[in-house]
Amino acid sequence: MTKDPYAVLGVAKTATADEIKSAYRKLVKKLHPDLHPGDKKAADRFKEVASAYDIVGDADKRAKFDKGEIDEAGQERPQQRYYRDYADQGGARQYQSARGFSDFDQFSDLFGDFFAGGAGGQPRGQNVHYRLEIDFLTAATGGQQRITLPDGKQLGVTIPEGVTDGQTLRLKGLGQSGPANAPAGDALIEIHVRPHPLFERKGDDIVSELAIGLDEAILGGKVEAPTVSGRVMVAIPKGASSGQTLRLKGKGIKGKGAAAGDHLIRLKIVMPKMIDDELATFIQTWREKHAYDPRSL
Repeated sequence: MTKDPYAVLGVAKTATADEIKSAYRKLVKKLHPDLHPGDKKAADRFKEVASAYDIVGDADKRAKFDKGEIDEAGQERPQQRYYRDYADQGGARQYQSARGFSDFDQFSDLFGDFFAGGAGGQPRGQNVHYRLEIDFLTAATGGQQRITLPDGKQLGVTIPEGVTDGQTLRLKGLGQSGPANAPAGDALIEIHVRPHPLFERKGDDIVSELAIGLDEAILGGKVEAPTVSGRVMVAIPKGASSGQTLRLKGKGIKGKGAAAGDHLIRLKIVMPKMIDDELATFIQTWREKHAYDPRSL
């Protein structure tokens, strides 16, 4: 049985959108399959969290859920209907959200669904709408995904490099068949991108955090760092500080612009788990001769 999405995310029903997003991100970082390879329990919990966020992380779906219009799985609850409801019904369009459709005109698309492409204004087949969840790296670098149609058939979808959360892909002629010789409608695929435990997207840039040791911060050196296109060696400057940012040019997202974005790496100095006497004595001696106030720098 599907659980209450608020309970799954561990938030109150009065939680703000930011509180819900924060709780979701914490759970994703804890349960992401990349961190628990082969752990079915963690994978199932991850899917449960993703499904819960799909409901209460979307303002429209959250409002419908709170009103009892949809259930925990996002399915519409049976409601009493009147003549006007049937008159206004738009088939598959009743599930359409305006979010993510900024690349085509609302009104021309509305009439185009019924009249475009048919000879003499003959109505064409209706568009069909799907929701496709993909992982962060697929969104960043592109790839292939498959969705299952209501009739059980599978449809291959090419994910373009740099696709964004909420973006809609249009597959021409893969909607419902048109009457007589009229063309078929289109398949509209709304993309949802799962967060990544290491990377965060800022426009076409990628931001991540890299832990370095005390010796690496003082002496500098080269360390390995993950990027969306694979692991690379980065140079740590001598005297590096926590919060300092390294820029990897062109290692971000290749969006609509000619050049790819950058990968910004924030350094985080991690102290050893145990400070031994040798290190403590060295630092004590060093401080006596080189003391400084880091808060005044």
